[in-house]
Amino acid sequence: MTPHSHPHRPGGVFGLSRNVVALGLVSLLTDVSSEMIYPLLPLFLTSVLGAGQTFVGLVEGLAESAASLTKLFSGWLADRLGRRKGLVVAGYTLSTFTRPLVAFALAPWHVLAIRFADRLGKGLRTSPRDALIAASTDRALMGRAYGFHRSMDHLGAVTGPLLAFGLLALLGVQLRTIFLLAAIPGLLSVLILIIWVTEVGAAPTISLETPRPKGRLDGRLVRFLLIVTLFTLGNSSDAFLLLRAQDVGIGVASLSLLWTFFHVVKAATGMPGGILSDLRGRRGTIIAGWLVYALAYLGFGAASQPWQIWGLFAFYGLYFGLTEGVERALIADLVPAERQASAFGLYHFCIGIVALPSSLLMGYLYQHFGAGPAFTFGAILAALSALLLLIFLRPSSFE
Repeated sequence: MTPHSHPHRPGGVFGLSRNVVALGLVSLLTDVSSEMIYPLLPLFLTSVLGAGQTFVGLVEGLAESAASLTKLFSGWLADRLGRRKGLVVAGYTLSTFTRPLVAFALAPWHVLAIRFADRLGKGLRTSPRDALIAASTDRALMGRAYGFHRSMDHLGAVTGPLLAFGLLALLGVQLRTIFLLAAIPGLLSVLILIIWVTEVGAAPTISLETPRPKGRLDGRLVRFLLIVTLFTLGNSSDAFLLLRAQDVGIGVASLSLLWTFFHVVKAATGMPGGILSDLRGRRGTIIAGWLVYALAYLGFGAASQPWQIWGLFAFYGLYFGLTEGVERALIADLVPAERQASAFGLYHFCIGIVALPSSLLMGYLYQHFGAGPAFTFGAILAALSALLLLIFLRPSSFE
């Protein structure tokens, strides 16, 4: 079966398949759950449990690095089995049942362990899910499909912090109770996934000795992944943006509103960014997004007023719209169907494996030298990565 011949498409929302629409809804509800917790986690760690900024970087970096290994394995396994849905269900289920346990944390290492398990679930589901989207989408709509998925993901991230703000600021609900209530949308997402998503897979390659096809596409993929890895070294956890917002004077209750506003921009730009890449090319769209990132990080380092932080979060949101779905669409362009899950696993591995050094480095620079040098470091790597992508990945090779 090829990724462009399955009967479950197009004709649904925005011309996308039922699988893509259902997976978007699953991501929406999952992010409602996770984003009820995530914007409050740095505050919970530092103010309630007494952790330092470097430990915040450790939690995020270690959890994401562990998830990256799982993404690599789950992608490989999905291609060998020719099946994706079972791994996707297992990953979402693990996250759903572990994430709300933050409510019972009594020490910083408890949060570290829970976040670790949550991200393992994400690692288990991500590569097979991305391959399932590719297998359910026509090539001409690939950017749109991934852009739609990212937009739905961020729409959930709009709703989650808004719910948290209402519970915290308006109803006076305690942080731990909010963390428990986050289980409800997570359970709904797993039910939708089980009921509505249909298995679509490439032909299985059960033999562990299956040779990898050779050719120019592998070289292009390697170059792209190396550049993405360099970029990610300067792309630390967004938890530091929330800490920066606190430093500049944004109140605790307003952090959830700021996070909501941020995800409104991400949700609004995800699908247009994907469509832009379908029409104008993946490489140029990604380069534009990385340059937006560089400028935004320079701004975060120099900001001194709360209104500047709000403006920077809006501008920074454009980076996600121009890159998140587009990078995935580029992977789908470069790799044949029977190796797409493995390629997504390698892509997510390259991003995740530098999450720990990236976040630890950011935490160290922030704590010992201040926000200016810390954010400038990320901006420099983003600009350098954009230049390397311009030079070493020719658009004629895949567009």
